[in-house]
Amino acid sequence: MATSAVARETVFALRRQIAKIEGTLPERLEASAGAAPIDANVPSGDATPQNLTIVRHGLAVAPPDAFLRTGAEGLDTALSGGLPKAALSEIHGTATRDAGAVTGFALALVSLILKQGPRLPVLWIGTAEIFREAGFPYAGGLHALFGIEPEQLLFSEAPRLLDALWTAEEAARMTALAAVILEIRGSPQRLDLTATRRLHARAQNAGRPVFLLRQAGEPEPTAAPVRLVLSAAPSAARETIAGPLAGSIGRPAFTVSIGKSRTALPGQFTLEWNPHEHVFKERRIGEERAKNPVPVVSASRRGKDPAAASGAVLAFPAVEPPALGDQPSPRERAAHRRPRRAG
Repeated sequence: MATSAVARETVFALRRQIAKIEGTLPERLEASAGAAPIDANVPSGDATPQNLTIVRHGLAVAPPDAFLRTGAEGLDTALSGGLPKAALSEIHGTATRDAGAVTGFALALVSLILKQGPRLPVLWIGTAEIFREAGFPYAGGLHALFGIEPEQLLFSEAPRLLDALWTAEEAARMTALAAVILEIRGSPQRLDLTATRRLHARAQNAGRPVFLLRQAGEPEPTAAPVRLVLSAAPSAARETIAGPLAGSIGRPAFTVSIGKSRTALPGQFTLEWNPHEHVFKERRIGEERAKNPVPVVSASRRGKDPAAASGAVLAFPAVEPPALGDQPSPRERAAHRRPRRAG
């Protein structure tokens, strides 16, 4: 029996160490040596308060308050409750043109964090290269769209990536910040597993989220438990009392793909941000964008739908084709063939 107890303690110690590396909340594995995990089919009345860990496929199910819920049921369910609060989360934009969508999604997550807890400042760290390329968030729109006061968003511009990583590691251990955002461009060599493991460990110890925004980079291995791939989605028409307003632009929309998750399968969702309630709403299949009544360029003549004949040009008077007798004289025609002087 003593040998069996020692072996069980060794197994739990190894699982705690693996959980620290993978970011699966090791405190949920703090079960006693003689306690057995509760099965999901056991009624709640038979469970004791000290055994609230349900193990499924070797992973522990964390409590609901350990996740940041976006409000979109499909995405939250796929992520087993939402984004982990005390962890490193990666938000990836595949192209530079997606920088605005990635930034807007990160600000929406910050708005959700500030709405749930104390309104602590948020530190946004980046290199001079990324701020020159993607720009800074517009201070006037922070409060209007996300309910964030401009003084709550602090920026740190680092001259090198090494300095940005050091600043992020030091800031991630601070409990005086609501969240830390590190924005990186491309696929630098220093942003490897070792660097992201350090950020993930600091986030776990401080109990604060760290968001890694990657702009125009290749999907590489990181220690982040969740990687979301972001891009802009077409906005629906603005809703009015009389119905959708034709030709208008409604709420900001994002296409969110689960690129990597330790508890979820790959999936894609379209989310709309409600700037009044500060919550995401999932756009269902069938809630398509309203048809744009503005005329567009007709199809090519080689297609099935030939282009319509062009109408009258209003800016210029109609020009009649020259008559047969109005051809230029040989002298004038020769002048056109002479080379043009550079002087």
